[in-house]
Amino acid sequence: MTVQNKRILASVLFVLISFACFAQDPPPPPGPPPGLPIDGGVLMGIIFALFYGVRKLLIKNKNH
Repeated sequence: MTVQNKRILASVLFVLISFACFAQDPPPPPGPPPGLPIDGGVLMGIIFALFYGVRKLLIKNKNH
């Protein structure tokens, strides 16, 4: 094969590949993100943090 024939063959292959790429269906759009409910765990964490903070303050004030 001559260099010119190789270039023509490569050009034809690139055109055919581009047609094959456009012929495919686009991917479906992503669904909504999963819902992350905020339930009792967050409330219990806040309550624990408040009790822990008050306890630390009481212990600190008792030592001074």
